[in-house]
Formats: sequence, structure tokens, C-alpha cells
Amino acid sequence: MIPPSSSTASKYTMDRKLGDGTSHQVSANSERHHLHGNRHSGIMKIARLSAAIALAILVLLSLSHLSFLSWTNPRWSPTNETPPLTKDRLNKKEEDGFNWANITPNPPPIQWQSCFDNELDCARLDLPMDWQQAEATDDSTSGCRVILAISRLRAAVPSDSPDYRGPIIFNPGGPGGSGIWSLRDHGKDLQTIVGTNYDIISWDPRGIGASTPRIDCWASAQDRVYWDLQDPGVMDAHEGTVYHAFARAAAYSQVCERNLEESGILEHSSTAYHARDLLAILEAMGEEKLKYWGFSYGTVLGGTFAAVYPNRVGRMVNDGNVDYEEWYNGTYLNFLHDTDKVMEAFYTFCHSAGPDRCSFHASSPHAIKSRLDALLTKLRTHPILIPQGQSSSSPADPAEPYHVPSLVTYSHIRRMLSTALYQPILRFRQIALVLSSLEAGDALPYHHYTLSDAPPPGPPSSPPTTCQADDTLPRLLMFEEEESNPDASSAVMCSDALPFTSTPHDFALYAQHLLNMSQAAGAVQASFRLSCAGRTVRPRWDPLDASSLEVFKDVKTAHPVLFINNEYDNVTPLISARKNARGFRGARVLVQRGSWGHTSLAAPSFCMARAVRGYFEGGMGEVPGEGRECWGDVVPFGDGEDGEEGVERRGGGGDEDGELRRAVWRLARRRRRLGGF
Repeated sequence: MIPPSSSTASKYTMDRKLGDGTSHQVSANSERHHLHGNRHSGIMKIARLSAAIALAILVLLSLSHLSFLSWTNPRWSPTNETPPLTKDRLNKKEEDGFNWANITPNPPPIQWQSCFDNELDCARLDLPMDWQQAEATDDSTSGCRVILAISRLRAAVPSDSPDYRGPIIFNPGGPGGSGIWSLRDHGKDLQTIVGTNYDIISWDPRGIGASTPRIDCWASAQDRVYWDLQDPGVMDAHEGTVYHAFARAAAYSQVCERNLEESGILEHSSTAYHARDLLAILEAMGEEKLKYWGFSYGTVLGGTFAAVYPNRVGRMVNDGNVDYEEWYNGTYLNFLHDTDKVMEAFYTFCHSAGPDRCSFHASSPHAIKSRLDALLTKLRTHPILIPQGQSSSSPADPAEPYHVPSLVTYSHIRRMLSTALYQPILRFRQIALVLSSLEAGDALPYHHYTLSDAPPPGPPSSPPTTCQADDTLPRLLMFEEEESNPDASSAVMCSDALPFTSTPHDFALYAQHLLNMSQAAGAVQASFRLSCAGRTVRPRWDPLDASSLEVFKDVKTAHPVLFINNEYDNVTPLISARKNARGFRGARVLVQRGSWGHTSLAAPSFCMARAVRGYFEGGMGEVPGEGRECWGDVVPFGDGEDGEEGVERRGGGGDEDGELRRAVWRLARRRRRLGGF
């Protein structure tokens, strides 16, 4: 799709100027009509009281057990209170496993200690919150600190071995993604790809995971669930959803800024701060040059680091590329450039695979699309009910029965389909079964599919009230690992982008433009930009020229950067990788042909894994030759989806190539809760 011309784009892009400093206010007040007469007044009071009681009962019941409308951890109890941190509870926490609170924060250099049953090393690095004023002054936030949680997967050789090659740091994306979670989840497979003579290191960026202070907008997990229950649905769910969503986003922004005002974390959480933290981590390990692998938003962080600190780049792989210009301008238009091509792969390969491999099969790809359109049209007016008390009949299925009826709606399926586009190899077969079951009026397969995508319970205590990082220590003592923090994602995106000045009408035009760009996901993905509505807090430090982005032009890094991208990526299209690479001298784009989904992790490619290893091992950081391409090892619904077992049958064996093939398959088959960059 050709980007809109400047005259057309002006309807959808934001005003670059701050204006007079005023912001658009969204009123939640509606006109009230006065009721005359005691009789009518009494009836209305009784009706309102009855409705309130009924709503309260429904909410409490829905929170008390499993529901795909809220989080699905049956051990979580919705309460505003943090249980007292008694000695018995702390001892129990230590018995259950590693406790971040037992690691003393230290300034550089990093002080490692074993953690997670000696599988990793961990450290907490004490850094300034405000890098412009690293030394304390009279400024109210200059003495504030952030404590970064960092983990290391040790190389297979000791650090004094001649075969030891140093650390490679990776960022999983997000931008609220937890590097600690990702390292524990798939760090060993990444290490297999780059080589076991490297340490693999990641961290929870400021505001995220076990780093403190955290970015948590809500005073309790209960408040977040109540808020999520009011979700109006995707942008094309019904007339007026766009305006409802705009008002909702502005209200959410106000909650975040009010609850986090005193901590100072919001004005110190842009990508520029993350890049400076990354440099501090590098220096705290005693390293001069950065070896880095960034995924999705991690490409923004990598590109920013390379542009601001070009002489510190040793090796850098940017995988699944976000358009730097769109990210920092906040326009978010071309990110859906190839989204419908990924959805078309569902129709094409479902048809070619046949009914044995695709439960939603039909006589042609077009017939499959028509079948899906008919189902979605029906769901608009006839949601499917999961009755109270219904559960799976399979004794192997751990799902418990519903205590309240639940509905599967048009919006639920739109979101499910949008998420599936991130991992077609893993998810397309699963959603085909879900869709065919919904046609028959059975919503339980949908429920079981979405259970593993539900986020875990949030931290139990309220947001930090001061700027001191370890004011959140009680929260850290009870901390449950998270894959990502959506509050932090919004905070970073909105800090990086130009101020959001769109009116509700402006945003409605933008949302319609995305709907026209992508039938498959435009209605869902419009929420990216909307998350910045009502934001007023701006980052204190901005080393980038956000209006011209000159910082990304003609950058000469110490070693050339490698940009890699799937041929068809649903949110970071190949055109973005090519555009980004033009700003860096000597950079190369390596395309993974015949691959669908988000980043190379979504589609196994032995060729790509070998190319990444060769880039990191090359003596001078060589990039692949001009014109070189890789191909994916399998297509959606293909007969190679049997994964590691197929590698063995095809003679993968126990040699180095076999280990590499198994690693890329394990990465492709790891289910991740996806959405965003």
C-alpha cells in the first residue's frame, strides 16, 4: 500500500506544535432530566438501587472465578489491601523461590549473585532517574533513583577462556516487555543461536517488572479489572465506539498521571532514558562495545542507542523493525502495511492444507474468507453464550466451570484474530478449530484458547508516592513475574511521540483510515495511538530532534548494523526495515522470505539463525552480502509444524546444526501474549 500523500496524511497526523498549552477535555457528564412528582422519584430511586445491587453482584461474581473478560488466575483475590509482610510470609516467599528483595541494589560495577535455582545470575543496579542531573542538586527529582533488575545466562565457557566472547544483551520489545521474564523463558534458545560462548543478558527497563519504581497506573489490581470490564470493544464494533474509546483513553491517561505524579517516573521513561540505561549497564559490566539483539520495540531502542552512541556499537541486530520516523512522530500509519497479507496467508494455506490440517477449510481461499465474514457478521448481533456451570467434558482439561454466564462477541473474535497474526505457525491451526466450533455454537474452544493469553495478576499494592525507587520494596517482596507491563508500554510510547493534539473527530478519521488499510486488524490496532489521548506529562530529557529526526540520518556506527525482517510482518513491515537501514552507513537488510508473523521468532528459519550467528561471530562484525536472503522452514498449516520431532525425523541429529534447528523451532512454538510492538 502506498502511503498517503502529504495533503491526505494531514488529516491523520498530529499537530507538531504544543499550541497554547490547553488540552481537549472530555466530559463524562450527561444531561440530566428532572423528574417531577414523588411517585416517579420513588420509583426511580428503587430502580437505581436495584440496578446497582445487581451490577455489584455480577461484578463480584465475575471477579471471583475464571472469566475470559478478566484475568484468569483462580488464586488471585480482588482486594485493595496488601497482606502484611510478616516474617512467616517472607520466609514462605524464600521457600517458594528466588526473591529480588534479597539482592542489595548497588551502583556500578554490577555485583552478580546466583538466582533462580542457580540457573542465572542476577543483580540490581542503582542509577540516576534523571540522566541530565546524575549528581544531586536542589532540583526536586535530581536525587531520585531507579533500580534496574538485570539477569545473566552464563556462557558455557569461563570468562577467562580464550573462547569466551563476552555478553550479548537483548530486549524483547513491548515497549513494556520484561527482559527477565524473556531470558528465563527463551534465553537458552537465543544463546544456542548466537553461540554458547556468549553470556546472554537482559533487564527489566525502568518502570517494568522487578525494576523500581514501577509504572502502575491503578491503585490496585481490582481497580484495573473494574476498568477492563467497561471496555467498549474494537473500533468498528458499533457506531460510537470510537468516541467512547477516546473518552476512555483520556480518562485512563488522567489516572496514570495523577497516581504517578509524585514518583517522577513518567517524565523519565522515554526510549532516550532506556538507551542511556543500556549504556550504563554496558559500562557497569566493564564493556566498551555493545553486542545487542532487539526485537520489535527493541529495534527502536537499538536504533536510538546506535544513533546517540554510534561509537559504542559492536554488533547490533534489529529484528522486526518499527518505523523510527512514525514512532517518534506518533503517526502510526504504515505499521499495518502488510497486516492483511498475513491474514490472507490464513485463507491460502488453510485451503492448501486440506480439512485434516485446517478445521475451517472450504473449497477456495475466497470461500474461507467468506465463511469467516459470515461468522463475524452473525456475532455482531448474536454473541455466543457460555452458560453458567458449563465446562469442558475432557478430564484432562483443567478449566473450571463458569459461575456466571459469559458471552463471546464480535470484539472478542476480532482481537483473537489480530493476536493470531503475530504467530501464524503456532496459532493458525488453533484458531481454525476455534472458528469452526463457534460456527456450531460452541464457545468453549475459544475460552480454552484465550486462557493462556490472559495476563497474570498485577502487583497488590498501590503506585509509588515518592521518587525513591525502593519505596516499592513491599511490592517487590510479593512480586509475581510479568511478561509485560501495559501501563509502561503506553508511558514510553507517549513520551517518545509528539504531543497528542487530535480531537475526537480527528481520531475518528484516523481510525477509519486504519480500517481502510487493514480489514483484519485496523479496528483493533487503532488503540495504539489512542493510548496517548489526554497525556500532558512530557519527558525531561530529549536528545533526539523529534521534529526532523536528523539523528537517524547518515549515522556511522563503529560496526555496521544488521536489520532483519520477515517478508510479511503484521505490525513491523519490511518497508520499515528498509527505511530504517537507509539512515545507517554500511547497514544491511536481511529478508526472511516466505515467512509470516512478527519478528524472526515467529517463523523458524535455520538459514536466518546461521546468518545471525555468523554476524555475531564475524571478526569485524560483517553483515551478510548484498542481495542475500533467507527462507522460512515451513508455512502455516504445513507438515513441518510438528517441530522438534520433525527435525529428528529429517535427520537433525545431535550435531550443532541439529541443535540450531531445534532452537528455532522451540522459539516459534513458544506461545506469547502478544499485542503491540
